[in-house]
Amino acid sequence: MSASSNGIVHEQAIREAWARSTAAGLRPHVAADHGEPPVAQVEQWQLRRAEVLRITEAQLLPAYAQVLAPIQALLLLADEHGRLLRSWGTPRFGAAQARAFAPGADWSEARVGCNALGTALACGQAVDVEHDEHFLAANRFMSGSAAPVFDAERRLVGVLGVSSDSFLPPSHTLGTVKVMAQALENALLEERFGEGCHRLVFNTARNNLDSPWAGVLVFDAGGRVMAANRRADTLLGKDPRGLAIQALFRANLGELMARPAGQPFPLLAAGRSRLQCLLQPPKRLATPCPATSLVERASVPQQQQALLDKGLRLLERDIPLLISGETGAGKEVLVKALHAASSRAGEPLVAVNCAAIPMELVEAELFGYEKGAFTGASQKGNPGLIRKADKGVLFFDEIGDMPLATQARLLRVLQERCIQPLGSGDPVAVDVRVICATHRDLASAVAEGSFREDLYYRIAGCTLRLPPLRERSDRRELIQAIWEEHRQPEQQAGFSEAALQALMSHPWPGNLRQLSNVIQVALALADNARIELDHLPEELLTPLPTPMQPRVVEVPAQDINALLRATDGNISQVARRLGVSRNTVYKRLREMNAGAWPTAGI
Repeated sequence: MSASSNGIVHEQAIREAWARSTAAGLRPHVAADHGEPPVAQVEQWQLRRAEVLRITEAQLLPAYAQVLAPIQALLLLADEHGRLLRSWGTPRFGAAQARAFAPGADWSEARVGCNALGTALACGQAVDVEHDEHFLAANRFMSGSAAPVFDAERRLVGVLGVSSDSFLPPSHTLGTVKVMAQALENALLEERFGEGCHRLVFNTARNNLDSPWAGVLVFDAGGRVMAANRRADTLLGKDPRGLAIQALFRANLGELMARPAGQPFPLLAAGRSRLQCLLQPPKRLATPCPATSLVERASVPQQQQALLDKGLRLLERDIPLLISGETGAGKEVLVKALHAASSRAGEPLVAVNCAAIPMELVEAELFGYEKGAFTGASQKGNPGLIRKADKGVLFFDEIGDMPLATQARLLRVLQERCIQPLGSGDPVAVDVRVICATHRDLASAVAEGSFREDLYYRIAGCTLRLPPLRERSDRRELIQAIWEEHRQPEQQAGFSEAALQALMSHPWPGNLRQLSNVIQVALALADNARIELDHLPEELLTPLPTPMQPRVVEVPAQDINALLRATDGNISQVARRLGVSRNTVYKRLREMNAGAWPTAGI
């Protein structure tokens, strides 16, 4: 879809949202009333959507924090009725405005008119709502984008949004929330059908099978499709749920199951083009390491292959490894590479995120429990993550965040190689190889008393340090590799030199994770065109105008308007002629049209 047609769709969505707001009896200049439900009611709403909240906090926040933090935006999660469940980030709003972002605040269109969260729910698709596009004048202090979220049964379960009181590039924030919402839906599908079902992941090219935009089918032993994500509908041209595999692909179930797991292969869809596929058999009881992109390709630096070889030799001799590095530097990827190359590649790799497990549940999650061990315990009991890793590799991520009391129990497990589940007097032997990772200085934590010295020396048989992205000499190759991995086959144009230089020179505080997210969003926004500066987030853009090209803030309003007329309102062309970023032009336009509805064609 072209930029102009995107603009028409956007304008139509806003007009329809305003019409619904008027029909609901709202008036633009009345106060915004988001309601003040009792705390008990809000807690009940949060409990009802606890799974969505947990996945957002445990998976989306770590992956996208570095994308959102520089633009000082709030990440918002509301339920299917538009009631805010939680927000993350540092708000810069006043006390009156802050109430609108407290849990329980009602952002439905019927309550506060056109806004990103409410309008996304009303129209069932991702939307961007700029300052003056809000129906209520009281809400025009902010801009934002939002996308609806559907569960594994395609039921609307919430809406994810990004909002800020500062200017946010609409295309960038809209692309970000689309990617985040799709990642959240995929995680919900994984949670619902994580064990006992076959999964077929497919896309238009082999190098984008691990993208959030890949199609996913979940089918039973008889070949009936039990669930699928919405991307699968697009790739297959139909809703595949309830159909047999052989009705979707030109291959019967036996031929499909004969394919080796983990090896991509081409498969011809019935009536559609050939797709690249990846078959994932039913999972074992073990909990796998969270899926990451860039496995064994870009994240382990080629100049540091000796690091991988060294780690592998030590792991094979049962020497515990400690991997240090900044957040997003590729610690999980290195662990997956070590596991895949080891003699235990066919056994489980179990990841334990020590920072994500609630303190009161750490021991039950790690060591397991017998049925009825405590109030609320599952009647089936729980073997615990350590026992699930038996014969395989146990990976403690962010080990520095483990509570001291749990550190003592873990030390005994590593020394004795057996665990004692809660509610049981019988110890259970376990055979695990241990890898730990941290972004903290554990030696300093030992000196401060927040980490046990005896456990530190037990897990740090050898420390492997991963360099941050800013210290790596292969940044250009990394950018190319990530672009290759996530692009569609028709996306051949690559990067403009200006965009590439912006990526090369950025310090990347979020490291590889941030770089991967930025490139995925840029690809989504560029469509089949070349990736330009306009497709990159604001913090990557550092325009340096020449003496002959003054900054746009110094350009008279009449000159700006003349350029707009000459380019038929094309902001990108205006920015190029002025030698500045498109976001700078937008800021100047807001200064010129303070408080007014955006002029036609802009």
